[in-house]
Amino acid sequence: MIENLPLRILVADDHAILREGIVAVVERQQDMCVVAEASDGAAAVRMFAEQRPDIVLMDLQMPQLDGITAIEHIRAEASNATVLVLTTYADKVQAARALRAGAAGYVLKSCIRKDLVGAIRSVRAGRPVISPEIRVPDVDAGRGRLTAREIDILELVAAGQQNKCIAWQLSLSPETVKGHLKQIFAKLGVEDRTQAAIVATRKGFIGLRRQL
Repeated sequence: MIENLPLRILVADDHAILREGIVAVVERQQDMCVVAEASDGAAAVRMFAEQRPDIVLMDLQMPQLDGITAIEHIRAEASNATVLVLTTYADKVQAARALRAGAAGYVLKSCIRKDLVGAIRSVRAGRPVISPEIRVPDVDAGRGRLTAREIDILELVAAGQQNKCIAWQLSLSPETVKGHLKQIFAKLGVEDRTQAAIVATRKGFIGLRRQL
């Protein structure tokens, strides 16, 4: 984000009253503004292409395109797009699908008044968030198999660092970092960096500071 410019946000939710409530919370922040609203998934994809917001707040159950499909379309359009899911579904299967589609976080609508702003700031900074009510896979059996180096890498992944930066900070090659990440994904039973950071944080492997 360019310094002194507000964070530009697209809100996608088919319930007008809920959408208005989300917009009201966002607009109360001096460093945030809503640049577009969408009442269905297809409109969300179209408005993302038109506005290129910094953050998309995405509902899951919407007409035209569901939220997960909309996330896939948006991430295909811009691989670095940041999408935060806002939903009523405390469902680990839905959460896993959303994260696989490219969501940076999965937050329940019950937290909107209390935690939404913090969640937005976290995902914008590259720190994934997930509501505590969402159950994640039990990976306690793998705890002892995580090496000190893997934990170091996970800490930096959770802080939003990319492979080149991680390699530089740990005096490793980018290929070595990639190799470690493959091992980490296998040990934690996850498929990508976001899921790895969420699982590792929830299970206490790393000490990510979250806004939630």
